[in-house]
Amino acid sequence: MSQSPDIVAVQICGQSYPIRSSLDARYVAQLARYVDDKMRTASESTPTTDATRLAVLAALNIADELFRCQEHQEQGQGALAERTQRIEQMVDEALRLVGD
Repeated sequence: MSQSPDIVAVQICGQSYPIRSSLDARYVAQLARYVDDKMRTASESTPTTDATRLAVLAALNIADELFRCQEHQEQGQGALAERTQRIEQMVDEALRLVGD
């Protein structure tokens, strides 16, 4: 049974946004703070007051973070698979030695 959506009021760059979500209100507020931080960072490094441009820059920065995290996770999974294979080889070798 899914939870019915609630409206969570958040502030991003001084603008208030009513967000309809079935997610926890604190989590939605945390997401909004993160986006607000990214937009403020973009505004500090870009000489524009155009909110759309700032939102696009913030979205690109967030997408970059996501891609880097995904790449890091994939590399970690590859390393884990490699270690698992080495352990399997060691176990196979040990079993072969015990069988002899």
